Amino acid sequence: MRGMKPFLPTALLVCLVAGPAAAGTLKSTNAVGLSNWQSQNTPFSLQLLQLMPDNVRAVYDNKGFPPALVAQMASYCVFGTVARNLSDAPLSYDVADWRAVTADGVRHKLRTKTQWLKIWHRYGVDFGWSILPAAQTFQPGDWGQGFTTVKLPRDTRFDLDYSWSQNGKTHHAVLKGVQCAPAHLPVKPGQP
Repeated sequence: MRGMKPFLPTALLVCLVAGPAAAGTLKSTNAVGLSNWQSQNTPFSLQLLQLMPDNVRAVYDNKGFPPALVAQMASYCVFGTVARNLSDAPLSYDVADWRAVTADGVRHKLRTKTQWLKIWHRYGVDFGWSILPAAQTFQPGDWGQGFTTVKLPRDTRFDLDYSWSQNGKTHHAVLKGVQCAPAHLPVKPGQP
């Protein structure tokens, strides 16, 4: 996917105001109040951008998904995700190995593209390119994008423990303080 631009809306990326969240994680907030987490100093870069349930509903409703499936998608904690190989050697990842670790220490699995496709096919729909590929190998400079999903309540905070393999070794990194989008953005003073 070299040479292509990430799918995250330009307005959201341009409006980010950066600030460190924890070692290895850069947290930003855009003009409308949605947050973004970016890994720092890792050869496998991962970026997560909060998506509101209404945005998720709009995406899948627009693609003709049945209302029950649209509601199911919107009930998940969904992030726009960009993954990049910043190293000089190939690397591979598998979302099935990633975990959202909540404050109580519980390690929650992410629902993979493969799992979503099985559900969607039962409904006779497909929009597979919307979800981050379940597993992929990136050459140096390659990147990919799509939604990542985890079944957690709105506003839940967690650390994303993610991994990749490179040169025969498995590596781990953690995005600290990630938070599911709220059901609704707070109204700021002076807004209707």
